[in-house]
Amino acid sequence: MTTWEFGSAVRRWRDRVSPEAVGLPAGVRRRATGLRREELAGLAGISTDYLTRLEQGRATAPSAQVVEALARALRLADAERGLLYRLAGHAAPGPDVVPTRLAPSVHRLVDRLSHTPVVVYDASWTLVLANAPYDALMGDTTTWRGLERNAVWRNVTRRPTRVRHEPREQAEHEVRLVADLRLTASRYPADRALRALVAELVAGSPRFAELWAADTPPAVPEPTRRKTIDHPSVGPLTLDCDTLLVAGDDLRISVYTAEPGTADADRLALALVLGTQSLAP
Repeated sequence: MTTWEFGSAVRRWRDRVSPEAVGLPAGVRRRATGLRREELAGLAGISTDYLTRLEQGRATAPSAQVVEALARALRLADAERGLLYRLAGHAAPGPDVVPTRLAPSVHRLVDRLSHTPVVVYDASWTLVLANAPYDALMGDTTTWRGLERNAVWRNVTRRPTRVRHEPREQAEHEVRLVADLRLTASRYPADRALRALVAELVAGSPRFAELWAADTPPAVPEPTRRKTIDHPSVGPLTLDCDTLLVAGDDLRISVYTAEPGTADADRLALALVLGTQSLAP
């Protein structure tokens, strides 16, 4: 990698992205129209110190995952995304790799739902994007790293969650997730990162290993699932969770809504106000 070229490209593209374009408040004390380093770092899920070293050419060989996260946060067009991969010494992912990019149309869809909790996963159920209302509802996801970002791992290892599941519901949910991951593995047999994820899950979770070996056919998902969330500030609220599939990019977009005029809608509105205030810098 030509370190100064990679860092220069990231700085240049960071300077052209307005905070409003990525759903951040512009504020009144900004010396530039672009993103601050800490803002881009937060959007990409990396530390500000690491981003600083990348931009200054003091950190070399960023992983393909870091490059993709920066390309997504900067909302790069396909040609620019490919250039960023080449500057980092990587080939841009091809059709045999699980897609993690967000097409401009998907970005626009998420932007138009800026007051609605939305989370986007790739085909391996690894978190790609969670908007501020989602974090306000479910808890902050910006500090998640590695396996923490994978919904299969979080479920089979029973990580703390605000979603209330009865034991039977939780078990069925795990079966569906693992079965869907198996289908993903069959579609992307050459994806080494996906194979490593499965190997790590098998080694680290007896529950996953059991389900993976069982080869259970996937259950037909309900088009809409009702979820009860135990929010620490507003109490329990029951919401509709609709998961949309983006076929071309193999993404899963989950959207949480409440029926207008209900107590759940009022509690959701309050949770979003309280949560986005606490998440603001």
